[in-house]
Amino acid sequence: MERAWAAVLGLKLQRDKLKQYQRRIEVVLAREREIAADSLRQGNKQRALTALRQKKYQEQLLSQTDAQLETLQKLVQSIEYSLVEKDVLYGLQQGSEVLKQLNKEMDLATVERLMDDTREGIAYQEEVSALLSSRMSAQDEEDVLAELAAMQAEQTSTKLPEAPSHALPEVERPAVVVDTEADEEEGERQAVRARPERQLVAA
Repeated sequence: MERAWAAVLGLKLQRDKLKQYQRRIEVVLAREREIAADSLRQGNKQRALTALRQKKYQEQLLSQTDAQLETLQKLVQSIEYSLVEKDVLYGLQQGSEVLKQLNKEMDLATVERLMDDTREGIAYQEEVSALLSSRMSAQDEEDVLAELAAMQAEQTSTKLPEAPSHALPEVERPAVVVDTEADEEEGERQAVRARPERQLVAA
């Protein structure tokens, strides 16, 4: 696996070098074209022709590097895809092995055996309970049931808050204010109303 990734890294380095080489060729192409144009302006047709031939050769090199670059890119992608596919297949294989192991541990026979053990345990508990009940009197059975009910009530009942043990503080009552002046005025009015009655009786 490590060798495969190392090969991918080497191919990517070669790809990067080809790209750098292409950039240098493009610079040469531009330069040869300028030389050809300058030579024509100066009337040097032979030099212009040589520059154009150099330019054509560089274009062929550029085409070759394009093809090589495309081949390298496809090769890198193919190797990377194969490595990823290998990892996926390895994961599927591991998952399949785990699933087989789980199925092996929980096969039908094992499940049936667990169910049988559970049923046997329940039956044994019922036998023990019946045996204990047969050896107790009716009064003992009633005592056991009463104790069970008391335990259930104790567990389910809500504990009430305890009453305070100390005395509550006394609350002062508001004093009653007696209006003595109003009482005296009311007494005088009643005395005035009673005078005519006494005078009539005297006559």
